[in-house]
Amino acid sequence: MSEISETFRKMALFGIGAIAISKEKIEEFAQEMVKKGELNKEEGKKFVMDVLSEKNRQCKELEEKINKKVRDVVENSGAATKKDVESLSTRMEKIEATIDRLKQI
Repeated sequence: MSEISETFRKMALFGIGAIAISKEKIEEFAQEMVKKGELNKEEGKKFVMDVLSEKNRQCKELEEKINKKVRDVVENSGAATKKDVESLSTRMEKIEATIDRLKQI
């Protein structure tokens, strides 16, 4: 593998923007490298798979970070969560049942 394609591979896999690169662009780049003789077909396929795998990993990591941030914001905002509302609803049902029983006395 040439020094240029190895450098691009490292950038795409570990650094900047694999998440933003479309599958078509990755395949297009790999095909171009194969045509230039910088990669053989097997290396091109492996390159595409490696970049797509890294892209998926980065997407999942980003999603996890976003979900954590949203949870933190909700927890710190003082807003009632679905669990809080369900708990209050259950308590209200118990109170209403107690009031109904007391009315019958």
